Amino acid sequence: MKDSYPSVSLERLCWLLGLTRQAFYKNTRNSHRKHNTQQLVVEEVKTLRREHPAIGTRKLHQLLQGFYRAHAIKMGRDALFSTLSEQRLLIRRRKRRVSTTQSHHWLKKYANLVKGWHPALPEQLWVADITYVPCGRQYLYLSLVTAAYSHKIMGYHIADTLEAVHCKKALQMALAGRLHPRHSLIHHSDRGIQYCPSSYTGLLGQHNIRISMTVSGDPLDNAIAERINGIIKHEYLKHYGPSNLEQATELLKQVVESYNERRPHLSIQMNTPNKVHAQKLQVNRQWKKSKRTPTIVNQSTHL
Repeated sequence: MKDSYPSVSLERLCWLLGLTRQAFYKNTRNSHRKHNTQQLVVEEVKTLRREHPAIGTRKLHQLLQGFYRAHAIKMGRDALFSTLSEQRLLIRRRKRRVSTTQSHHWLKKYANLVKGWHPALPEQLWVADITYVPCGRQYLYLSLVTAAYSHKIMGYHIADTLEAVHCKKALQMALAGRLHPRHSLIHHSDRGIQYCPSSYTGLLGQHNIRISMTVSGDPLDNAIAERINGIIKHEYLKHYGPSNLEQATELLKQVVESYNERRPHLSIQMNTPNKVHAQKLQVNRQWKKSKRTPTIVNQSTHL
């Protein structure tokens, strides 16, 4: 025998909820509108994630501003967090560290010239680093040279060995792409064997670029380089999953273009690296100011 349940009239339901009929209909319409808005935003987020697979919610909120205006959507950052959390679209980071630095060698090492100092313009400081990238059953090694002020990737190269020649190729690309060659420039890296050979340091010398290296081996001594390497690896390459060096090389070119041209950065006030670099935008830096007075760069020269 079927169970029968007494029906509840709309008037009775409104009375139980403490609502008028008009308020009940209004709440229902608002609920439907909110649901439809959330679904619209979720679909746009999925579209953006096809280019930036692991971009965080704060950057997504910035990228969505034009979409919000076009669809008359009012959604704050916290509401976007809640919406993506409900859809299980938040990014969770898993950190695993593999050392690519071999600093126990006989080659000349250089002092740290930039500790406690930060650049005031693009191409006053370049930072370089290497990271590993899983590729099928092997590892590839990604070398980047990044402009510290704008966070623009100036040069890059990916290879299946850690030989110094691959770092040099990234440096050569960076040199070829300089937009502000009159700025006094420092190149900062760890003390890895790839950055110490005369073939690398000599190239820096030919372009009047001063050399700076970390001393302690602490990743924080080259934090910007570590951060950018992590973005390219974890937000992009890891999700596309190249299966060989040829695929990874072609993919890296597209990834760097997306990163430089279209990915906003919290530390440069949600601007893109290319915009800050090309226009020499004065941004309110997110790093802490050091009390130490910088003496390594003549700020009045070539600016």
